[in-house]
Amino acid sequence: MTLRSCTWIAFVLAGCASSSHPVPDDPRWLTYPGGDGPGHGRHIVLIAAEQEYRSEQSLPMLARILATRHGFDCTVLFAQNRDGLVDPTQKIRWEDKSVTHDIPGLEHLAEADLTILFSRLITLPDDQIRHVIDYLDSGKPILAIRTANHGFLDNFPYAIDGKPVRFGEDVLGGTFLEHHGNWHQDSTRGIVVEGARDHPILRGVGDIWGPSDVYRTYPAGGSLPSNCTALVLGQPLLGRQHDDAPNPAKEALPIAWTKSFTGSTGRAARVFHVTMGSARDYQSAGLRRLTINAAYWCLGLEEQIAADRSVDFVGPYEPLESGFDYAEIGVVPRPVSAYR
Repeated sequence: MTLRSCTWIAFVLAGCASSSHPVPDDPRWLTYPGGDGPGHGRHIVLIAAEQEYRSEQSLPMLARILATRHGFDCTVLFAQNRDGLVDPTQKIRWEDKSVTHDIPGLEHLAEADLTILFSRLITLPDDQIRHVIDYLDSGKPILAIRTANHGFLDNFPYAIDGKPVRFGEDVLGGTFLEHHGNWHQDSTRGIVVEGARDHPILRGVGDIWGPSDVYRTYPAGGSLPSNCTALVLGQPLLGRQHDDAPNPAKEALPIAWTKSFTGSTGRAARVFHVTMGSARDYQSAGLRRLTINAAYWCLGLEEQIAADRSVDFVGPYEPLESGFDYAEIGVVPRPVSAYR
């Protein structure tokens, strides 16, 4: 047995045996107790609820790193079908008007210090969406990945002074308008914004590349809202290999930025949004470090960000391809335990 295998088994057994985690063990979600590290005593809830980019694989991977290498207690919640299986193949209401999604454990947002959200066009029952609204009003931070900027389709009953809140535009700073890159045909190279290199989220961040394409989140000729600070631009490439050339017909657009959001209670929250984030994008150590650094920043721990703290995988990570051809890709409903 290799040292890596022994370390992985010890981590899993320690996680199973621990009683110090703020959320009780339950087969409907995953918990990862934090070890020693700057995040000790802070609780992150990660929500995997989309159908295309394999968040059911990437968020447990990030939780393992955040817990064992950085000290955060982590809880991973999943969209599940009626059989209690993690099911990325579920339809959305555009495809089936009878669909309502189910994410067991959303009540634990009340104990979260940070939420990492990766959802896509989901529709939640009233009792579950209420937990999301309450979190937005709490002033606690949000880290949103890729499709989260169009994360909710129907039943988002949130308004400030009588004006409906648009989750993508108002909370995160932009929503998906179109694929600026070529969908499932090219890839993205991350470019640090000139003048942003000293931002703590970029500390130690090197090469960023991934096989997903660049999103456009504002109309051509426009820009990010003035309350957003762009950190990384995404340059579409001419192919799906790391060293492919930039596409000269496609400008680089923002793919990572910060902002603040103030809910109806007047409490301001730090927000970080990254529009890369497929499971295979997260094979990039640069993207992992960017996201983990952003978790520190969201929590006001930017002074604790260390360029040399490991963002290496904990245990195996062999993500499936993105897409909706589930049979060909190998995506099937699985129990929550399959993703530990």
